[in-house]
Amino acid sequence: MRKTVINPDTINQRPPSQEEWLDLEEIATVEVTSEDPNFPIEAALIARKGPGWRAAEPGKQIIRIVLDNPRPLRRIRLEFSETDVERIQEFTLRWSQTGGPFRELVRQQWNFSPQGSTSEVEDYRVQLEKVSVLELTLKPDLTPDTAYATLAAWRVS
Repeated sequence: MRKTVINPDTINQRPPSQEEWLDLEEIATVEVTSEDPNFPIEAALIARKGPGWRAAEPGKQIIRIVLDNPRPLRRIRLEFSETDVERIQEFTLRWSQTGGPFRELVRQQWNFSPQGSTSEVEDYRVQLEKVSVLELTLKPDLTPDTAYATLAAWRVS
């Protein structure tokens, strides 16, 4: 048997997937239509910051990431979780260059069910140049409009 003793200091402690995410706290401003004070937007945008974001009011919500400087984006990951209420959620993800019109990347619906499907993870590989704004529109329940929008995590690279 061949063996080698390795220096533990040379082992990367962070998983590669976490290293590539942009530090939105340092490079962007975030706009939200509402937020529950117990579930602020930072909890969804900053790794290990909390359980995620929740709207303060039911109905349609918008979250915008406004980048300080336009930049290329290669990956967008959204995570949603709903363990209490059965609902059909629709989200739309759009982007814009400085001063330009918004362009839709994806519009998708998801059925949440406490007895079955309680989480949704969408991981998109993209080739976007000079992105200045990312916008996520959430319709938390298509019928009736009484559910609260939530977002477990949003990462970009």
